[in-house]
Amino acid sequence: MTGGEGPALAFRRMREGDLPRVMEIERAAFSHPWSEELVRRELGHEFSTVLLATGGPDGEIQGFAVVWLVHDELHVLNVAVAPEARRRGVARAVLDQVEARGREQGARVSMLEVRRGNAPAIALYRSLGYREVGVRPRYYAEDGEDALVMDKDL
Repeated sequence: MTGGEGPALAFRRMREGDLPRVMEIERAAFSHPWSEELVRRELGHEFSTVLLATGGPDGEIQGFAVVWLVHDELHVLNVAVAPEARRRGVARAVLDQVEARGREQGARVSMLEVRRGNAPAIALYRSLGYREVGVRPRYYAEDGEDALVMDKDL
């Protein structure tokens, strides 16, 4: 559970039975969401974790992050929060958790890409200590938007 700041959340790894709710959140969060098959595949990769943030009276999934641990690098691939849980600290809490777990497993840096036009996400990442280290031109194939590459020492 989180402490005094932010929402009261618990964290756990995603299971196959969580897929419908995870996909509901994914589709609500992104104009170009991951496919169900792509999310399901993450469950089978040894290096991948889909970490869920659960809360509320029913322990419902509020948000999640998909991360890879490759050697000493944590790669944040996806972060999404349910519409009704946004602006309540869920994304911050789940990122804090994945970073803490990554450090415990030897990660020294966390990296991510974010759409250049996603100002709220960029502001969140900066507030967590991420810094812009590069640009991937036309990274998002669906619309050709650039990605900012950000990293953070853990």
